[in-house]
Amino acid sequence: MDFKTADLYDRHDRHDRHADALRVCEPLFRDFGGNLRFFGPIVTVKCFEDNSLVKSTLAEPGDGRVLVVDAGGSLRYAMLGDLIAASAVEQGWAGVILHGCVRDRVELARMPLGIKALASIPRKSQRRGEGQRDIPVSFAGVRFAPGDWIYCDEDGILVAEAALDLAD
Repeated sequence: MDFKTADLYDRHDRHDRHADALRVCEPLFRDFGGNLRFFGPIVTVKCFEDNSLVKSTLAEPGDGRVLVVDAGGSLRYAMLGDLIAASAVEQGWAGVILHGCVRDRVELARMPLGIKALASIPRKSQRRGEGQRDIPVSFAGVRFAPGDWIYCDEDGILVAEAALDLAD
């Protein structure tokens, strides 16, 4: 289904609701995947310069979910490349939001996967088996919790406590 985050915001933002019901990310991210518009329920990973948990999570069935990765904003190592992204596509993930870097950007742009990250860098990450999964994480001025819903397009990223109605 087609949608625009600007229209979703206009339709669903209510000043009388709980302030955390609809959240808008700061505009820090660039698009790297072949799908510029994507949405789904959130799964979270928190890790720093170690993509072990990113790899293992994206190797599981995605069922249209979006992986949100708090990589601490590191610009030193790529946390996602073409091989892990290809696994995510095969497993049915809708997208990845990465508060960190990717690599293999030409290949990523050809994949039917939404990917938003800070930048690209050729250096691959460490693999030490560290990180946490399915915990609330915060970056870009927003709190992301497992089970929240995320909506991404060329204008930015919205996070909601529950699925939004995409119909006009």
